[in-house]
Amino acid sequence: MRDCPRAEEEGCPVSRPLLHRPAPSPLTDRFGRVHTDLRVSLTDRCNLRCTYCMPAEGLDWLPRPELLTDDEVVRLVRIAARRLGITEVRLTGGEPLLRRGLPGLAARLHALPGAPELSLTTNGIGLARSAAALHEAGLSRVNVSLDTLRPERFTAITRRDRITDVLDGLRAARTAGLTPVKINTVPVRGVNDDEIAELTAFAVEHGYRARFIESMPLDAQGAWDRDRLVTAEEILGRLGERFDLVPVGRRDNAPAEEWRIAGTDTVVGVIASVTRPFCGGCDRVRLTADGQLRNCLFATEESDLRALLRGGADDTAIEAAWRNSVAGKGPGHAIDSPEFRRPERPMSAIGG
Repeated sequence: MRDCPRAEEEGCPVSRPLLHRPAPSPLTDRFGRVHTDLRVSLTDRCNLRCTYCMPAEGLDWLPRPELLTDDEVVRLVRIAARRLGITEVRLTGGEPLLRRGLPGLAARLHALPGAPELSLTTNGIGLARSAAALHEAGLSRVNVSLDTLRPERFTAITRRDRITDVLDGLRAARTAGLTPVKINTVPVRGVNDDEIAELTAFAVEHGYRARFIESMPLDAQGAWDRDRLVTAEEILGRLGERFDLVPVGRRDNAPAEEWRIAGTDTVVGVIASVTRPFCGGCDRVRLTADGQLRNCLFATEESDLRALLRGGADDTAIEAAWRNSVAGKGPGHAIDSPEFRRPERPMSAIGG
């Protein structure tokens, strides 16, 4: 191996051991929140057309040259882990399974020194054929979106007849050891809110975890209607009609409040971003597929890390830009206030 004076920044091999590095300074904002969770979007493309997310014709996808390359993703995650104290990375989209060579990218991220825990949020299509390879690459767990168990309703919601693929993907993830397998459901009034208990019973039967997420104003077509929002209180009311719920609380700064179904090992979570916002404990920062850093899901401004990467910036400059972005994070999204402003990007382009 050859010596490389910029090995730490560029990742090239060295013939001498790396010196011990002190723990990185916490990635904090002006409210004292420490950020340890990074969401990395790998693509804005999706193979479903969910009615609460995007129009039937889809969107104008990002041109491929604008997307971060695998090398760029790896470099940014390495900076996040070694210099900024990031301990968890969730790969998102769009639909991240559409990213070519995903198991190889996951393996590179898992091999980083001090690698963060690696997870994935997916719609489940394609998971059956990739779950084993992703687990072998170092992925620890998955969240799978599933809004209904009824085939006709699934087709109506997603505009695609693919529920069998999703169910196969769930089974494959569990078999591969990508556990706990979590099912993410967005209840919408008059669409699928009558299946809350049914989806939870399905999770109990198959050993999954159910999570219900309040719908948020992040759809591309701007059709979000608060009257169709199914609140956390309503979700818990529906669950309480069928199950005895034992409070678990909120784990660290996790977005979900959790309850255990009495008599089982099944945990059900509710993410109430609208009616029970948890902004005061938020520890997340997001990187879009085109390399823009967002310090909040509802941020109206972004920091261009891709430009720094491609402009030859060193790791110190990228770290400084990252810290500056997080330092400017606001107190919360204020969805229920007159000051709320929808972000220009929809959820599929931001990444979960």
